[in-house]
Amino acid sequence: MRRLGFYLGCTLLILWSLGPVYWSLVTSLTPPNALVSDHLRLWPQQITLEHYGKLFGATSTSQGNEVQSVWPQFSRALLNSVLTSLLATVVTVVIAAFGAWAFVRLRFPGRDTMFVLIVATLGVPAYTVMIPLYRIMIGAGLVDTYLGVTLIYVSAFLPLALWLMRSVYQAMPLSLEEAAWLDGASKLYTLVRIVLPLAGPGLMATAILTFLSAWGQFMVPLVFSPTLSTKPLTVLIPEFVTRNYVDYGLMNAAGIVAIVPPALLVLFLNRFLVQGLMAGASK
Repeated sequence: MRRLGFYLGCTLLILWSLGPVYWSLVTSLTPPNALVSDHLRLWPQQITLEHYGKLFGATSTSQGNEVQSVWPQFSRALLNSVLTSLLATVVTVVIAAFGAWAFVRLRFPGRDTMFVLIVATLGVPAYTVMIPLYRIMIGAGLVDTYLGVTLIYVSAFLPLALWLMRSVYQAMPLSLEEAAWLDGASKLYTLVRIVLPLAGPGLMATAILTFLSAWGQFMVPLVFSPTLSTKPLTVLIPEFVTRNYVDYGLMNAAGIVAIVPPALLVLFLNRFLVQGLMAGASK
């Protein structure tokens, strides 16, 4: 009975997680005229790649009117998503790698209090600081820039990255670093050449979590990336809804494509994510 409950729970979890993705895939392969049908189908009777064609550069004809491709906008938004996510990931991981080590190994006044205050910012709702942050970014001329969006992402994701890397460093034996110091190595040399290679799984887990968080952001780019210069996919896709028509097929096709990069990242690097998250468990 317990085994049956376990399998039933796993099945419900899989359906809950993958059900929307499956329905999005079905919608992206369904012809436009079938999307407004009253009959619910788990798989389209006729499969079409029209929505993907419109997404990737092909033009089509609907009711005698030529439908232009959205590839110029989609490709730009895809590039923006990749750039902002990668920039935020690199900056966050570098700062967390050095900052967390300082919180663990260096002694300075207010160290623990400062760390608690930084981590406590995770509990601050984003909308409570949106208006003052917008005024600051306007004054600094950083609205609708890669630098502005990256700085906001780093400030949002860095506390979690610091907490994760701090746990990784605390689980590492101090004797390795002390042996290097006795041999005349500097603290910086020890960190870069000895500690960071050993903390690789933790760094990889931090990078994966940061990239996924940045890739899925909607509220921040909606406010701070108003034009296509920096607008990511999460903001562009909802704009396929017009006043008189909702292009469900195109929206779902774009959503399926947007899922591919993070899905591949997790698929091939999930073992590093698990090792990194479990790094401090043995402490």
